[in-house]
Amino acid sequence: MTAITLRRALLSVSDKAGLVDLGRALAARGVELVSTGGTAGALREAGLAVKDISELTGFPEMMDGRVKTLHPKVHGGLLAVRDNPEHAAAMAEHAIGAIDLVVVNLYPFEATVAKGAARDEIIENIDIGGPSMVRSAAKNHAYVTIVTDPADYPALLAELEAGDGATGYDFRRRMAGKAYAATAAYDSMISQWFAFADQGETFPETLAITGRRATTLRYGENPHQAAALYTPVGPHSRGIAQAEQVQGKELSYNNYNDADAALELCAEFRGQDPAVVIVKHANPCGVAQGASLLEAWHGALQCDSVSAFGGIVAVNRELDGATAAAICEIFTEVVVAPSATPEALAAFARKKNLRLLLTGDLPDPRRPGLQVKPITGGLLVQTRDNGAISASDLKVVTQRAPTEQELKDCLFAWTVARHVKSNAIVYAKDGITAGIGAGQMNRRDSSRIAATKAAEAAQTYGWAQSRTVGSAVASDAFFPFADGLLAAAEAGATAVIQPGGSIRDDEVIAAADAAGLAMVFTGMRHFRH
Repeated sequence: MTAITLRRALLSVSDKAGLVDLGRALAARGVELVSTGGTAGALREAGLAVKDISELTGFPEMMDGRVKTLHPKVHGGLLAVRDNPEHAAAMAEHAIGAIDLVVVNLYPFEATVAKGAARDEIIENIDIGGPSMVRSAAKNHAYVTIVTDPADYPALLAELEAGDGATGYDFRRRMAGKAYAATAAYDSMISQWFAFADQGETFPETLAITGRRATTLRYGENPHQAAALYTPVGPHSRGIAQAEQVQGKELSYNNYNDADAALELCAEFRGQDPAVVIVKHANPCGVAQGASLLEAWHGALQCDSVSAFGGIVAVNRELDGATAAAICEIFTEVVVAPSATPEALAAFARKKNLRLLLTGDLPDPRRPGLQVKPITGGLLVQTRDNGAISASDLKVVTQRAPTEQELKDCLFAWTVARHVKSNAIVYAKDGITAGIGAGQMNRRDSSRIAATKAAEAAQTYGWAQSRTVGSAVASDAFFPFADGLLAAAEAGATAVIQPGGSIRDDEVIAAADAAGLAMVFTGMRHFRH
């Protein structure tokens, strides 16, 4: 059969949104309503006639409601193949009536975990009967309609209106697919809670990852690639995926990727002095702190104004009108901020295509979590790079120790370098990046490229000398040879921060001493591939 007329519906929902209106619409079509517990109570309060599940099964709800729908008269009514003579005979023999529609959404496991409930309460919010009914109805979608999302109630009623009280096969098949996705996501949340929260595992034997599609995108990294944005099912931090887009064109795959890189780096300055980050192709091309956002903006832009064209800007505090107006002076794809003043909104409104994203807050840069990268035939999974160092963690390895200002510049450069693609070299002076070298196959070339960019900036802005003169330089990993460090010294750097750990550390330290550099080791590497 293609069209199935609804005569009996079983409703059992935790989320009561839209329930009464749905019940009334079904009852108006002569559909018998069968329900459980609180769902039955809500329908009765609305004046609807409801048969309790215990009337259907002949058994009372028991064990605090744990056992109520796990019964042959429920699952027989859901799983029976209607045109199979043996199934029909079994239904007749055992007085099992067909159930044509199941409306179920599951116990609020996610919300229970999110509110910090005790373990016993969390366990009680693992639904058993609900997923069983959902799976039975979805399996037998040739005859049974399953609806698991209140957002689909209007679609169900429209289907009944079009089918004169019946649902079509295509609709039932679509709802069945959605139902299995719902139970898969539900089980995934439970398995993650058991693994990570309850048992403290980092890498469980089976890693269940699920996402809910937030939107489809115009295309992926390139126009011939399809793309979509998914958000995690279950508790997760807020970020670019949850930001409010105030204005501008639809975000692309690359916009999301670059905006995320900008937000992650900007979050390093959460609660600190005003900071501006400019990102291009997932790499920072300018970062600065200042007495104001406007001052920080000019510092960041002057690091590499060529690369900043068409870039992504992120700020660490409410965006003001003067800074917004300055940003609008160059072509900018996306601006990310916790919030924006009315004056800033007005400035951006004149740039119709510029995307403005308001995050409401900055994520915690030290938060835990896993990162997943697909490779051919598998997934690489690692913990987030949330390691951090402070001045007290540094080891001075040269004859000269850094001055107080050099130490500040070292730590600033190091903060930026951890967000630059390897091999990463960052020159910084007075809380402003002077030059950034990213993604090269050797560290010497990164040092030289960063110095070249700094020299070009000095020429562009008419400075007497490059900002690399008197700067600190950070390297995301150790210098395997002295050549990269010497390139930094030639550019005028006076202090170096790097992890150390090379078999040639003594050679590199000797070169630093010969050049009069101060150098500190962090003991921590920050590769970013």
